[in-house]
Amino acid sequence: MQPTADAVLADVTGMLRTVLAEYGDDDVVIGLSTTFNRDLELESIDLVTLAGLLEERYGQRVNLAEFLAGMEFDEIIELTVGRLVEYVVWSLKTTQAG
Repeated sequence: MQPTADAVLADVTGMLRTVLAEYGDDDVVIGLSTTFNRDLELESIDLVTLAGLLEERYGQRVNLAEFLAGMEFDEIIELTVGRLVEYVVWSLKTTQAG
């Protein structure tokens, strides 16, 4: 079964709510254009937590650290939930096809 962007968005949104709950911000609106830095105000440690949650859910097929390592600093600052969702869907389809 092919992963869909909607299913991955739901998963990622749930993971982000888990991370944000630590700050009491679990009611924030999260969509494809939501940025990790400006909108969610996530710190690098929060991205580490998110990476762990992604690995729990998808295994080593989705490597957030590797994804971020291929970006320039400005790209990381402007990273959106939608871009992460695209990466997760691509990773899952790539490993499924291979």
